[in-house]
Amino acid sequence: MWNHTAFTERVGIRYPIVQGPFGGGVSSASLVAAVSNAGALGSFGANALSPEQILDVALDIRKRTDKPFAFNLWVNPPEEPAISSADFTRALGWMAPYYRELGIEPPARPKRFAQDYQVQVDAVLAVKPPVFSFVFGSPAPELVRECTKRGIFTIGTATTVDEAVALEKCGVSAIVATGFEAGGHRASFRLSAEESLTGTLALVPQVVDAVSLPVIAAGGIADARGVVAALALGATAVQIGTAFLACDESGAAKVHRDALFGAEARQTVLTRVFSGRLVRAIPNRYMNEMSARIAELLPYPSQNWLSGTLRAAATAQGRPEFLSLQAGQAASLIRHRTAGMVLEQIVSDVPSVISRIAAS
Repeated sequence: MWNHTAFTERVGIRYPIVQGPFGGGVSSASLVAAVSNAGALGSFGANALSPEQILDVALDIRKRTDKPFAFNLWVNPPEEPAISSADFTRALGWMAPYYRELGIEPPARPKRFAQDYQVQVDAVLAVKPPVFSFVFGSPAPELVRECTKRGIFTIGTATTVDEAVALEKCGVSAIVATGFEAGGHRASFRLSAEESLTGTLALVPQVVDAVSLPVIAAGGIADARGVVAALALGATAVQIGTAFLACDESGAAKVHRDALFGAEARQTVLTRVFSGRLVRAIPNRYMNEMSARIAELLPYPSQNWLSGTLRAAATAQGRPEFLSLQAGQAASLIRHRTAGMVLEQIVSDVPSVISRIAAS
């Protein structure tokens, strides 16, 4: 059977499908539970959460499902890049027209622009999720060993073959090979993201040949055809992001979810204007206007925090032109607004796709 793979056996799920983890506060316990209860692997992107929030989310997920699920963190350096007061003041100046338009006050500078990764790791270990996944780097071998000791399955994320090899050396249990078609952030960590733009069709078989671990294909997969293609390339599972982000259960703003079903989702571009890191999203006014300042942007995580200061007001006012409308290149293939329907359609269509291939 197509759904019985090394990955499904090791993780204990029915279908070789992983819901992509969404950072920046758009993951939700309800989506994770819906995906896991339907037989796939739900994932919660916890990069923006405090340790206390991680504990609360884990309790919420476990109230909703007794099936395997994943927490995901960004492997961030121990120290944030230094930002001078002058740089911060200048960046606030660029944002001033947006604050006035949204009717909000410019924010005060925070003590930190992002959560402390090491403290987040401790919190995730404490809640002991069945699966712990990572982006933007290799988790420390000591951390991987600690996860193994606790029975936690670990997943690293690679955008190149070299990254996949590095992840295998650090001891992770499986690797997501993510092509540039994927929505959201490009999780590169060996070279710059701009130097790591290999497509899924080319990347997956190269990673499969280079490592001995289960490989999960990601990027441009939204229906049964993508699942079958990925399995044919040697992947043991797929990771689907945008199709689940569009679901009612996700934490994305309604205007974001609606945009994924619109004609504008047919075009997505890569940009650094939202977070300081390369991300694929639907073009909008903020992206177009801030692109003129690309050389002056603050680095991550400062830029990510700065653009995030617009998010709550823009969401409340239904203003998608100020949001990071993250979307993959397969967004126009999305048909359903609930996680259950997304999975039901894929599972029912895979056998017919395989039959058509066999008959051709």
